[in-house]
Amino acid sequence: MAEKAESRAVELDIRGKKRVFDVDDPVLPDWIDEKAFESGDYPYGKKLDNDEYEKTLTQLQIELVKVQFWQQKTGKRIMAVFEGRDAAGKGGAIHATMAYMNPRSARIVALTKPTETERGQWYFQRYVATFPTAGEFVLFDRSWYNRAGVEPVMGFCTPEEYEKFLKETPRFEKMIASENIHFFKFWLDIGREMQLKRFHDRRHDPLKVWKLSPMDIAALNKWGDYSDKRDRMLKETHTDTAPWTVIRANDKRRARINLIRHILTTLDYEGKDKQAIGAVDDKIVGSGPGFLK
Repeated sequence: MAEKAESRAVELDIRGKKRVFDVDDPVLPDWIDEKAFESGDYPYGKKLDNDEYEKTLTQLQIELVKVQFWQQKTGKRIMAVFEGRDAAGKGGAIHATMAYMNPRSARIVALTKPTETERGQWYFQRYVATFPTAGEFVLFDRSWYNRAGVEPVMGFCTPEEYEKFLKETPRFEKMIASENIHFFKFWLDIGREMQLKRFHDRRHDPLKVWKLSPMDIAALNKWGDYSDKRDRMLKETHTDTAPWTVIRANDKRRARINLIRHILTTLDYEGKDKQAIGAVDDKIVGSGPGFLK
C-alpha cells in the first residue's frame, strides 16, 4: 500500500485570524477567493476588460518594436530588472514586453544559483557579464537583488553580506547609469491572499505546476520577513540615478500595460506615438518606497 503524501498544510496569520492553507487541496478556500483581488489595498474592484487589454497591449508592443529599430540605429542599450513578490507576475510581464521583439537584440537573463566558481567571485560579477551590448534590450527575471530578499530571509547569506550589498548597490548602479545604459528597476507587488490564490492555481494547473517551487512553500510563513526586506531594499537602493518603479500587480493586465507604458514614456525614441502609449495609471504605478505605505 502506497504511503500517504506528507501534508503541506500550514497555519497562517491572515488579517489577524489564524487560517489553514493547504496548497495540495484542490478546492480554493473561500477566505482566499473572496479577498484575493482586493488584498494589499488594491485600488480596483475588477480586472481590466480583456478586449481593452489586448487592444492596448498591441499598440504598446508596436511601440516596443519602434524602440528596437531606434536602438539598432543609435546603439542605445536598455536593461530592466524585474523583481517582486513570488507569483507577482514577473514572468508574464517580461513575456508581454518581449513578445514581438527581435530575439537577436532582446534577451532574458534568468540566472540559476551560482556555481562554486561564481561563489568565489565579486557578487555582481556574473550579472555584469550579461549586460547589454550596443543596440540590445536585456530583461532580468530576478537579479542581484536576490541578496536583498530571498537570501537574507532564507539564510542563504550572512548578515554582513546583506549589509554590504545594501551599501554597495547604489554605487554599483551609479556606474551603470554613467555608462549611459537606460536602466529600469521594477518591483511588482501583490496582496497576500492573491499570492496564495496564485500558488494554488499553479499547483493545480499541469502547465504551470513547475512554477511552484519548494522555496515558495517554505516561505509561506515569512510574508512579514519579506515585507521588511522589501521596505529596506526600496529605502536603501532607490536613488536618482537608479530609481525603483513599483507596480501594484493584483491585476496582471493592468500591471503589464502600465509597466510597458512606463518604459515607453521614459524613452525618447524615433517615431514615438504618445497618443498610442497613453497615460500611466498612478494608482498602479508609483516611485520608490513611499508608494506602498
